Amino acid sequence: MEMLGLTRRKAVLRTAAVLGMLSKVELSHAGGQVEEPLADSVRTALSSAVHNAAPPVPEFSNTESRLAYLRWLAAMSDKLRAKKPEWQVRKEFLETVWYESKRAGLDTALVLGLIQVESNFRKFAISSVGARGYTQVMPFWTRVLGDGDADKLFHMQTNLRFGCVILRHYLDREGGDLFMGLGRYNGSRGRAPYPDAVLGAKRNWELRA
Repeated sequence: MEMLGLTRRKAVLRTAAVLGMLSKVELSHAGGQVEEPLADSVRTALSSAVHNAAPPVPEFSNTESRLAYLRWLAAMSDKLRAKKPEWQVRKEFLETVWYESKRAGLDTALVLGLIQVESNFRKFAISSVGARGYTQVMPFWTRVLGDGDADKLFHMQTNLRFGCVILRHYLDREGGDLFMGLGRYNGSRGRAPYPDAVLGAKRNWELRA
């Protein structure tokens, strides 16, 4: 009987944990990437880019670069304070955005603009078509490039890593054309509202001299 009671308590705790997670999920109205066949070489390259899980620790070749980063961090932190009031949470988020965007060869302001439009900086955002997290990554990407566990898209660095790698892939597919690459990211290729929204939001996150 005691073991049965313990089992029941564990079941209740697991249910509570799931409900707690679900309570954090916030609906998003963003679109979603469309699954397309990938050449083996492209799949391998993207998978490698996703799985090289180095921590987002900024490294600088000189003092000037480090000071430029610290100026960026301070300015972006002020802008993001209303969305993420806790300094440590805000700092870790911005460090990771900086690291993942630079790693993918993307403008940090573009990535922040995309996050603003996609999820409004909500970690647990989920769209009507199932796109998840900050960068609203479609779950099929975890099957194509990972182990198929879509819940990992609610992990900050995993989500930002997938989002940046996928955006870089779409931009490359479109020859660097931001309008078309952003449209492909959102599943609305060739239509203006989404690219215009992201490029407009991007201006909010550009570092002013």
